[in-house]
Amino acid sequence: MSEIESHFWTASDGVELHYHAMGEEGAPTVVLIHGLFSDSLVNWIKYGHAAKVAAQGYRVVMPDLRVHGQSEKSHDPAHYPHGVLGRDLEELVAYLKLDYYDLGGFSLGARTTVQAVGEGLRPGRAMLMGMGLQGLTGWDARQSFFIDVIDRFDEIKRGDPAFMAASFMKTMKIDRAAARLLLPSFTDAKTQWLDAFTMPTAVICGTEDRDNGDPHALVEALPDGELVEVPGTHMSSVAKPELGEAIAAWLGRA
Repeated sequence: MSEIESHFWTASDGVELHYHAMGEEGAPTVVLIHGLFSDSLVNWIKYGHAAKVAAQGYRVVMPDLRVHGQSEKSHDPAHYPHGVLGRDLEELVAYLKLDYYDLGGFSLGARTTVQAVGEGLRPGRAMLMGMGLQGLTGWDARQSFFIDVIDRFDEIKRGDPAFMAASFMKTMKIDRAAARLLLPSFTDAKTQWLDAFTMPTAVICGTEDRDNGDPHALVEALPDGELVEVPGTHMSSVAKPELGEAIAAWLGRA
C-alpha cells in the first residue's frame, strides 16, 4: 500500500487548507473530493478507494474542503463567499502546478467539481459520484434541510428525518458554526456549467442512491456522460469496495 501523505497549503484569503495524497510523485494525477460533512480520510482512504486507484499507477490528491477534516474551520463570514469551494479547488490545481489531471467528487465533491469545471478547470476526465441532476439544480431544499439539522442539533431524536444527518455530523465532529456559514456559499449548477463537461465524464452512483435525484438525467444533461452503477445507497456506497474498483476501472480504460 502506498504511503499516505499529509500536506497543508494556504488559500488566497489566508485560510489554511489540507490535502492527503497517495501514489508516486510525477505519476498521472487524480483529484478526488469528498462529500458534505465527510473528509478525505473517510471518503477515500478508510475504505481503500484511493489505494485501488494508486495501485493502477496514479497519484491521488484528496483535499479536505474548508470546514472539513484537517482544513481550517473559520468563523469569519468573509471566508465564505459564493462558490468558495470551487475557488479553493481551482487554487489547489494551480498550487500543485497540474497541467493534465483527472477530477472527481462525491456528492458535495461532485457539486464542487461541476462549479470548478463550469468556471474554467479542464481536467482530462471527470467523475460525478453520488449525484443526480436534481441535486445540482435544486440546492435550496437541501440547504434548508442541513441548516435545520444544525439549528435543531441538540433536540433531534431517533425517528426524526434529520437523525441520520445529525448523527453523522456528531461522528465527524463537525464545527456547526463554521458549517452554517459554509452552506449558503453553494449555488445551483448553471446550464453552461454542465455544457462545459466536454471531457469523458462518469456518473458513478449507487443503485439505491437517489438522494440527489436521478443519475440517468444527469448523464443525459452532459455532453459526454456515462452511467457507472455501484451497489448501495448514498451513505453505504462509500463504504463498499465496488466504489474504488469502479473508479480505478473507469480510469484504466483509456
